[in-house]
Amino acid sequence: MDPSRDTTRDTARDTAAALRTATVARLRGAHRAGVRRATLVACALVLMLLALLVTSVLLGGVKRIPAGDILPAAFGMRTGLADYVIFRIRMPRALAALLAGALFGLAGALYQRLLRNPLATPDIVGIAAGAGAGATTMLLFAPAVPFGASLAGLGGAFALVAMVLALSRRRGTMDTYRLILVGIGLSGVCTAYVNYLFTVAGQHGIAQVMRWLVGSVNDATWEGVSTLAGALAVCGLCAALLGRSLGSMALGDQLAQGLGTRVGGARIAALLVGAAAAALATSVTGPIGFVSLISGPIAVRLVGADRSIALAVPIGAVIVLGADVLAQHGPLISPVPTGVLTALLGAPYFVWLILRRRQGATA
Repeated sequence: MDPSRDTTRDTARDTAAALRTATVARLRGAHRAGVRRATLVACALVLMLLALLVTSVLLGGVKRIPAGDILPAAFGMRTGLADYVIFRIRMPRALAALLAGALFGLAGALYQRLLRNPLATPDIVGIAAGAGAGATTMLLFAPAVPFGASLAGLGGAFALVAMVLALSRRRGTMDTYRLILVGIGLSGVCTAYVNYLFTVAGQHGIAQVMRWLVGSVNDATWEGVSTLAGALAVCGLCAALLGRSLGSMALGDQLAQGLGTRVGGARIAALLVGAAAAALATSVTGPIGFVSLISGPIAVRLVGADRSIALAVPIGAVIVLGADVLAQHGPLISPVPTGVLTALLGAPYFVWLILRRRQGATA
């Protein structure tokens, strides 16, 4: 035996062990730093939501209500003017904006993470249009059916998901860009269908649905709030259960399958969860555009891709609730529907995103 060869082997083994230890330490440090950052961002978002919620309630015609009645009235513990203004008008509107924004943010982040494309969101690929077509049908012809708009919107969204998946497959695999183009085309079909409905519906129903199609929480009720709260609880739980599968799928389908992930089932489940979140939010507030498009990228920039889905939920809530407060009380612009302001914010970002991806493709 050559002693020098044994010494070299031991040195190499010790060096490799030291490198592994240092790498593990760096990864653990990065993980702890990421958790701290995500916690701080989440706390800041919660504080922003509380501030916006209070602002939305207090700026809504409460001057004639005694200050001591405002908080009890928010929980339904007062009668008369305080109950009517705060509990029946202001609180449902604020909570509907918060919950709908959370659902739009969750849906957008799910689609963007799953398809690894910032353009693949429910409103861009037509899911929101399918939900809007179903809900519009119910609102025009059977408005008295309990939860009819929500169920019809959910059915329209699921039907559109099925058509998009069927038409976007190429050689047995799903093409992301084909999915987006197919979704945009089917969205146009849904828009044409809604326009046709307007030609055969009564004038009163058309006026009501037109306000809804712009995207607004002006007519929010506690029934709608309960629908949104239930949808957020169920969809949020399902997204949490899918978190590990989505994390492995981000590494690629082959590696995810090697890690034991059932890629096909997880992809369909994530698409349906995102569609349900967007559809139920749309059925209550109308298609408030571009919230699902911008919530995910903001979350990625703040906390990274691994925690973006969880943080996109409060970010979407902040965007919609903040837009609604501004739509009601902003100087020179109020009052306008909430969807108008989110479109003004999201449309330029959408154009910039397309131009940036085109430049990247031609570079």
